[in-house]
Amino acid sequence: MNRTLVVLGLRSIAVLGGLVGMAGIVDSHTHLHSFALKGVLDETLEAAAEAGLERLVTVGTDTDDWDFYADLAERYSQIDYTVGIHPCHVEADWEDAFSLIEPFWSRAGKPVALGEIGLDRFHLPRNDEAAAKEIFALQVAACEAQLQLAKQLDAPVVIHSRGAFEECVELIDASGVDWTKVVFHCFSEGPGEMKQLLDRGGFGSFTGVITFKNAESVREAAKLQGLDRLMIETDAPYLAPMPKRGKPNEPAYLAYTATYCAELFGVSPEEFAEKTTGRAKAFYSLG
Repeated sequence: MNRTLVVLGLRSIAVLGGLVGMAGIVDSHTHLHSFALKGVLDETLEAAAEAGLERLVTVGTDTDDWDFYADLAERYSQIDYTVGIHPCHVEADWEDAFSLIEPFWSRAGKPVALGEIGLDRFHLPRNDEAAAKEIFALQVAACEAQLQLAKQLDAPVVIHSRGAFEECVELIDASGVDWTKVVFHCFSEGPGEMKQLLDRGGFGSFTGVITFKNAESVREAAKLQGLDRLMIETDAPYLAPMPKRGKPNEPAYLAYTATYCAELFGVSPEEFAEKTTGRAKAFYSLG
């Protein structure tokens, strides 16, 4: 099937309606379903292309978006997708959804990773300890099963970890998954946690949080990982970077994060784009 290409293909910096675009960058983690639901997907993709985005990895969270993303990846050559059960979407019948994941790898346009999966303590019930314990146990079971499937498929894994970094690391260690195929998306921890990933061969990917004034530990973690191992993402529609903080995020805003990070690492926009794009393509095996 022919796929539509909506990419400018520029290799230079351009000013686009006040947004400084950095050509050739990759949004390694976004959620395009939200823009489709609002009826603004085409405009969102056009803005992303104008901002210099070369590829977008749209990340599955539940059965509601998996087929949509698979179809989207068939239609647009700059879009790739993943499939996985987000910990906040794990319910008592999670095994029914889990049984639908593996068949996606039999498709001509298979996912580029399994995820996002992981653990999330932040959204557990605050005033019901028993319910929180039960839900977290379901998250653990679903994460363990998906890690084993990722190992079987030899697929990269996108990890969601919120308030549960150590538990996620322990689960991955126990699974036997190849750590070089693991990325902790929206890395919001510090250099100590980053060192644990580096010691194992894993990766951290950084959102607009890295631009926040109070995120010095996140910046230290990014610098410890180094530019050669860096991936950037929007996690749109969440976590818009400065100067858009507090507003709905979109893939085009990755240009703000990229520009900020190029300055943080003391490199030219061209070098930053080349390094981070190369890393994202290598991690996800993007053609």
